[in-house]
Amino acid sequence: MSVLEAVSTQSVAGENLTGEAYRDAMHRWLNAHLPASFRSDSAAFAAPSLQQSVAWEAAMYRAGLTGITWPQAYGGHGRSLREHLVANQEIGRLAMPESVNSIGKELAGPIILAVGTEEQKRRFLPAILEMRNIWCQGFSEPEAGSDLAGLRTRATRDGDGWRINGQKIWTSGAYRAQRCLVLARTGPLEDRHRGLAMFAVPLDANGVRVRTIKSIDGRESFCEVFFDEVEVAQADAIGSPDEGWAAAIRVLEIERATNRMYRAWRFENELRHLISACKADTALSAMVADRHYAVRLGEVAVEIEVLKAHVETAVEALASGDKIGARGSLAKLYWSESHQRFAALAIELLSQASLPQNPAIKVARRRFEAIYLAARAETIYAGTTEIQLGIIADRILQLSRGK
Repeated sequence: MSVLEAVSTQSVAGENLTGEAYRDAMHRWLNAHLPASFRSDSAAFAAPSLQQSVAWEAAMYRAGLTGITWPQAYGGHGRSLREHLVANQEIGRLAMPESVNSIGKELAGPIILAVGTEEQKRRFLPAILEMRNIWCQGFSEPEAGSDLAGLRTRATRDGDGWRINGQKIWTSGAYRAQRCLVLARTGPLEDRHRGLAMFAVPLDANGVRVRTIKSIDGRESFCEVFFDEVEVAQADAIGSPDEGWAAAIRVLEIERATNRMYRAWRFENELRHLISACKADTALSAMVADRHYAVRLGEVAVEIEVLKAHVETAVEALASGDKIGARGSLAKLYWSESHQRFAALAIELLSQASLPQNPAIKVARRRFEAIYLAARAETIYAGTTEIQLGIIADRILQLSRGK
């Protein structure tokens, strides 16, 4: 039963639910159905398997919690961006696992909606939402990370289709994906931003090889992907051969501003968990009441509210028909830097807990050690801090480049 059906028998699609009734439906469904083992602030937490994650995200889609703004013709729920924000606020308030198909829902899907053919929209989009196809993103390369204009992976015409050769790196989740959104060069390297095309490459195609990379937290979610004479049908080319750069940048700008917009509310959940755990420990309870740590925790709370404002302002601008443009870099820079500071503060506090550690501290330490390690990459992916600062200087402040 969908979350909307659960509170409204008048309309299966929940068309009569608006405002607080819509929020309440989302809130009650999540709290009723999210397993305790999925909650990282719970002693019962156990990292879900891929199969469990796929089943959970498929259930969320059926409940109306994903694909909210996508057209109904392609499997979406056809609702507004403001309602998408409401759902994300409720998702963020719970200590839920990250999506295993965020690239499909937040990057590949919007790009296909923007420049894909009608056939591609009907073929790819419902499969993303129903979790039948998991996607990864093949943009970065060993010699072209945040500077995508320097990428060397090449796509050449081969009869009615294409042949791709090259290498991608830091391809999150490639080992579990069925499709890779590959940005490849069709023209000479000197063309930089011109002559770039996108392809929906099936990862079981001949000539594709995926190798996992172990990260600082011991996980192997990052990957290298090698393409050796990989044949790709024209039906899997997304947009025109010269449309890749423009489409990628347009979607990346929105991604940096609005995708995973639950972050601010998730960070608020983390802050409340940290304070609750500290209050359960005699030594830490006194420390968080002391001015030094009280001020620092207050600063975290302020940064969370500023991030909420970034997200809410972006949603209102987009809902009003405005373009986000380079302003997406402001939000990306802000949340990644502030989250790293918060994670470091959490570890600093929890490392001073009384011994032996009580159960609340053990749960918090497990959660925040994982957050701290994962946060090391947050100022790198989706464009490094240095790239975001350069975009802000060039496109917002319009500063001239120094010699």
